[in-house]
Amino acid sequence: MKKILPIFLFILLFNTINVQAISSSGASSIVMDIDSGRILYEHESNSERLIASTTKIMTLLVALTYAKDKLDTKVVVGDEVLKMYGTNMYLSLKEELTLRDLLYGLMLRSGNDASVVIAKFVAGNVDSFVYLMNEEATKIGMQNTIYKNPHGLDEETMNYSTPYDLAILTRYLYLNFKEYREIAGAKYYDFKSNQKSYSLVNRCKILFDYKYITSVKSGYTPKAGRSLVSTASKNNLNLLIVTLDDDEMYKNHESLYEYYFNNYQNKTILDKDKFKVPSNIFKKDYYIKESFTYPLTDEEIHKIKTKIIVNDKDDNKLGSIQVLLNKKVIYEEDILEKDNKGKEKESLFKKIKKIFKKLF
Repeated sequence: MKKILPIFLFILLFNTINVQAISSSGASSIVMDIDSGRILYEHESNSERLIASTTKIMTLLVALTYAKDKLDTKVVVGDEVLKMYGTNMYLSLKEELTLRDLLYGLMLRSGNDASVVIAKFVAGNVDSFVYLMNEEATKIGMQNTIYKNPHGLDEETMNYSTPYDLAILTRYLYLNFKEYREIAGAKYYDFKSNQKSYSLVNRCKILFDYKYITSVKSGYTPKAGRSLVSTASKNNLNLLIVTLDDDEMYKNHESLYEYYFNNYQNKTILDKDKFKVPSNIFKKDYYIKESFTYPLTDEEIHKIKTKIIVNDKDDNKLGSIQVLLNKKVIYEEDILEKDNKGKEKESLFKKIKKIFKKLF
C-alpha cells in the first residue's frame, strides 16, 4: 500500500484560521477536515495530556503496518494477559483466535488484554512493540506524543499526546488503511475462538446515536478523564474530532459535527481533469497530477484566489499554481509538461539516467 506521509503538513502550517463561533469542548480539542488537513477549530490542541484507551488507535496502526498480511493468522494467548485489568475481552490462557479478532476486540471492547496479546504477536514482546509505536508516531509527524504501553492504563506507565497529534494519527489511518474504517466503524462483531464464542458490541454509544459517525474510539481513566476520537461524513465532507478530558464528549462531538457540517462545504478548487490556465501563459501542453478540494464557508468561497508561477528552468515543470485564502497560501501544485501522448515529459537528465541504468 502506498503510504501518505505527514499528510499535507504544508497546508497545516499555512492554515491557522480558527473559527471561534462555538465554545471549546473539553480541556483540549480539535476539529480537522480529513481530506485537506484543514484545522477548522482548536482549543489547547497542542497541550499534552494522558490519553487513556485512545492509545489503542496507535496499537491498531502498528498492527496494520507490520502484520496486515497476518490478519487471519491464529494467535495463541499467553500469560501476558494475567496482569491486565480494566476493560478486557476476558481472554483465556492458550485460547486461539485470529489477529483480526483481536483487533476488533481492541477497538470495540477496548480490550486491554487484547492489546498485549497483539503486541507480543507483532513484535515479540510488549517493549519492542512500544518502541514501534513511538517510531510510527515520529514517522507521521506526531511531535508531542510518547507511548509507554499499548493499552492506555496509567497507574504504572503513562502515555501522553495532544489533540493535534491524535488528529494526525487518525487522519493517517483513515486515508491509508481501509481496515481502520472497517474495524473502528463497526457496531458489532461476532466470532468464535477454539474455546468460546464472542458477540462484541462497540462501547461508544455515539456510533449508534449519530448516524454520520464512520469511526470512533473512546478512553477513560481517573487520571486522564474521558477522551474521544471520532470521524464522521456528510455531504462529501469528512471530518474528525478529538477531545481530551471531556465529561460531555458524546454531546460535544455531535454538536461540533452539526455546526461544521451546516456551515462548511467541500469545494473542488483544482480539478486535474478540467485544469486550464490563460492561453498566453504556456505554449506547451500541460497538466497537474492532483485535484484539490477544501472545506469553505459561503463567505470564504468568494475569497479563494489562484496564482500561477512560471518556471524558467529547462525541465518538465512548467510552473506551479498556488491556492490562496485571505492572501495566505493553502495549497500548491506543480504544472507539468505533457508529451504528445499526454504523459509527463522526461527531462534530458532523466533520460541519461535511464540509459546508464540499462548499461550498468
